[in-house]
Amino acid sequence: MTKQQPRSQFLGPEQRAAAWEKLGGEHYDVVVIGGGVVGAGIALDAATRGLEVALVEARDLASGTSSRSSKMFHGGLRYLEMMEFGLVREALKERELALATLAPHLVKPLRFLYPLSHYAWERPYVATGLLMYDTMGGAKSVPGQHHLTRSAALRLAPGLKRDALTGGLTYYDTVVDDARHTMTVARTAAHYGAVIRTSTQVIGFLREADRVVGVKVHDSEDGRTTEVRSSVVINATGVWTDELQALAKQRGRFHVRASKGVHIVVPRDRIASDTSIILRTEKSVLFVISWGTDHWIIGTTDTDWNLDLAHPAATKSDIDYILDHVNKVLVTPLTHADITGVYAGLRPLLAGESDQTSKLSREHAVARIAPGLVAIAGGKYTTYRVMAYDAVDEAAQDIPRRVSPTITEKVPLLGADGYYALMNQTPHLAEKYGIHPYRIQHLLNRYGSLIDEVLGLADGKPELLEPITASPGYLRVEVVYAAAAEAALHLDDILARRTRISIEYAHRGVDCAEEVANLVAPVLGWSATEIAREVDTYKARVKAEIESQTQPDDASAEALRLEAPEARAKVLVREDLPIDK
Repeated sequence: MTKQQPRSQFLGPEQRAAAWEKLGGEHYDVVVIGGGVVGAGIALDAATRGLEVALVEARDLASGTSSRSSKMFHGGLRYLEMMEFGLVREALKERELALATLAPHLVKPLRFLYPLSHYAWERPYVATGLLMYDTMGGAKSVPGQHHLTRSAALRLAPGLKRDALTGGLTYYDTVVDDARHTMTVARTAAHYGAVIRTSTQVIGFLREADRVVGVKVHDSEDGRTTEVRSSVVINATGVWTDELQALAKQRGRFHVRASKGVHIVVPRDRIASDTSIILRTEKSVLFVISWGTDHWIIGTTDTDWNLDLAHPAATKSDIDYILDHVNKVLVTPLTHADITGVYAGLRPLLAGESDQTSKLSREHAVARIAPGLVAIAGGKYTTYRVMAYDAVDEAAQDIPRRVSPTITEKVPLLGADGYYALMNQTPHLAEKYGIHPYRIQHLLNRYGSLIDEVLGLADGKPELLEPITASPGYLRVEVVYAAAAEAALHLDDILARRTRISIEYAHRGVDCAEEVANLVAPVLGWSATEIAREVDTYKARVKAEIESQTQPDDASAEALRLEAPEARAKVLVREDLPIDK
């Protein structure tokens, strides 16, 4: 059995209250703005270098781009055709590191079928690309490519039309719950001393002469404000980079464009296949990704987005685009009625000369905008660790003491240590807790060696080991743990990010909202009135999203989506709010 982890890594109500006092009462080497995977990675990198670091996030961990990706920790096969060899090599190295060392409990190998549609030239062309893909990053944790005849490919994926392919190749990439991974990076940073606080919005920058010396922050839960002083501030806000630059009254060194990517989720039985699939489109690629044992995630789109950054809306046109393309190769076409979930996310792309978002760079850029202020943007989810240490390296010149080199390639995320041994102990754990072995494996693949910590919350409360009534893929104890240890403050945090109930069930979380709210209310201190407000707010959000997905264009969809109330109070970005010490 693993030892009980210290509560220093908990991000619950008690730690949240203590974090507020620390923010206003201590001086930090680094303050990170943004709780996506890059911001969390920066906090971890800085903390493991021995620096004093605080991270503030206006909404929830991974509430933006980092919970709305294609759910792959991958090298980006399509970037080989764009001749971005350096990016692919770097991403594949990070993929191997995550699989082997940093997060084997979260990042999993995933087999893909690449259907061939042309005779003669296509097979050697694709095989050459896949050979590069298999070898560039030093992959040891996944098998290499395998060639298939048409008959063999159809045995592997009988849901494909026979005339949709002439043969195929299989190769391996990975799948990851992006929101859970990001949250785990943040908790690992907290474990090593970082102060992590969500619902804490930057509303201004502190200055001494021409130097940035900290930030003003606002707690969107209770309205308090305070000042956080630091040697350097790092802007890691992704698609919000330009907004933060404007707030800092500094001209940025680069411009970030937002590209919208939409995915749909359908039940596993709608597509007969034993493997995930990658399909070529006229613009890019379309993935059919195995998600757990019960679903497929299909996407993505790639369109410019100039509207609300917090709530990108999927349109009927986006969904039709995905259905039209995947149905070209399926024996049994998918319909809108098959869809259990839809989500839209924004990629933070570094703007270039081309207006086509698919041509914009996925490389990242770091710049010292002003003394005491560093910004980082671009990149891929997979390369978050590289982006993080580049940002801290750049920030080091503003830190008045020696900054050690990065060591994060040697720092497993929480739950990684002991994971493989515990997988071998699945029957014992199942007997110990009185739950089915497949439940134990589910928990190990979400929490790793923190499983005892999670299930320990059910001591004396056996009802917490029961499934959530309308979402039986999750145990009740998981949502309690989300509130007690994983920084979840609202129903949306739990149903959309700590679990993926909002996309995995046709009711999108509505049918279990009240049950979940009542489970977490004692942890979060909700009254009956607050429980009702959380449930009503969540249901209104789901209703607005579903209605927006019937609209033909972005503007119409956004208008409907923005009608829904916010769980977190909206804050005007301004610098004249009073400061409460």
